[in-house]
Amino acid sequence: MDLAQISDRLEIEALLTRYTRAIDTGEWDRLDDVFTPDAQIDYTASGGIAASYAEVKPWLAEMLPIFPDRLHQLGQVDSQVDGDEATVAAYFYNPMVLPQQDKPDLVVEFGGIYHHRLVRTPDGWRSRSLVEQVVFKRGI
Repeated sequence: MDLAQISDRLEIEALLTRYTRAIDTGEWDRLDDVFTPDAQIDYTASGGIAASYAEVKPWLAEMLPIFPDRLHQLGQVDSQVDGDEATVAAYFYNPMVLPQQDKPDLVVEFGGIYHHRLVRTPDGWRSRSLVEQVVFKRGI
């Protein structure tokens, strides 16, 4: 692996971390540094929507706060760079807390793979497409 490949790998992993941190903290504007303006995102595997980034961003801001505590963990990251484009498969584990009235909080867990298609921009790598593949869910 040469320095350019190492640099791409590190930059791609930093992009994935920016994505999960934005989702977990609810800092939705941080997603602007993750996705291209024309990105398409598909969360249907977990019960969400498939739409453009412009539609998904406000949907996330409306829906995810029902889980006040969210905590992504990323595992294996397989990135295949071809010039200024890359495909990425990143394993994830995502427990979220759902408060329950008159009962203990419910922990809802999702595990799966984020499939990104990335493009290199003047501002670094950005996701042009995200498809969430859910491998398991628990607590729902």
